Amino acid sequence: MKIKRKPEWMKLKIQGGGNTAEVKHLLDDLNLNTVCTHANCPNKMECYERRTATFMILGSVCTRNCKFCDVAHGKPDPVNKQEPKNLAEAVRRLNLKHAVITSVDRDDLEDGGATQFRNVIREIRALTPGVTVEVLIPDLKGKEELMDIIYDEKPDVLNHNIEVVPELYDEIMPGSNFERSLKVLDYAKKKGLVTKTGIMVGLGETEEQMINTFKRLREIDVNMLTIGQYLQPSLEHAELKEYITPEQFKKYEDLAYEMGFAKVASGPFVRSSYQAEAIKL
Repeated sequence: MKIKRKPEWMKLKIQGGGNTAEVKHLLDDLNLNTVCTHANCPNKMECYERRTATFMILGSVCTRNCKFCDVAHGKPDPVNKQEPKNLAEAVRRLNLKHAVITSVDRDDLEDGGATQFRNVIREIRALTPGVTVEVLIPDLKGKEELMDIIYDEKPDVLNHNIEVVPELYDEIMPGSNFERSLKVLDYAKKKGLVTKTGIMVGLGETEEQMINTFKRLREIDVNMLTIGQYLQPSLEHAELKEYITPEQFKKYEDLAYEMGFAKVASGPFVRSSYQAEAIKL
């Protein structure tokens, strides 16, 4: 099996410059991880050059092994107690207006990492009160008492990715559960939060399955939706079945807006946190 050759619309010009080097140095200096680097995001250089990044807390090793993800899995490192303060300092130095924080899954921790999310939100707001905060959280095994630790801090956006249509969960995300992910989003909405989720395409899903997934998300009043192309990191990862055309991405965007999503970003290079400041409510 070979990884499919990229069509013209999937080819990016390499970007980089002084800002990219500066952001890398800052992250190293403060001992911070980004999903940009560890998930091998195609937009990394563009985002770094714009002096932004999606911070990834709780280490760089995940306790789950989703078949699409390039983040390392195995035994994670101990929680870094200095991380919340360091991350807030990075937000200040980068002069961010909107900070996006995600994490690896930490099923090894009693609180699933929820306390670290809470501490990060508090430190950002203490150091840079005007910054809006978006958290992209794991499913926390569906435990409301763990969600409350984060939700009670009232992040400006509560993001949790369903990642794929429900029919692909067993194959692509064997450690996760679609209904549990819906609960994470539904409970956030019931707590009065703005909600957001993301879906990858190109893994064999059908248009009908996508539409049905949109409907399920609207049933729980999810506000924002991102749709992006899956890129196969290696031959050991889930097989890329097809590159979705820009025209199909536009069709998905139009359908999603028709169904009532307030904000939709749909395109080959769209990621859940890509240009997040532009699609917040």
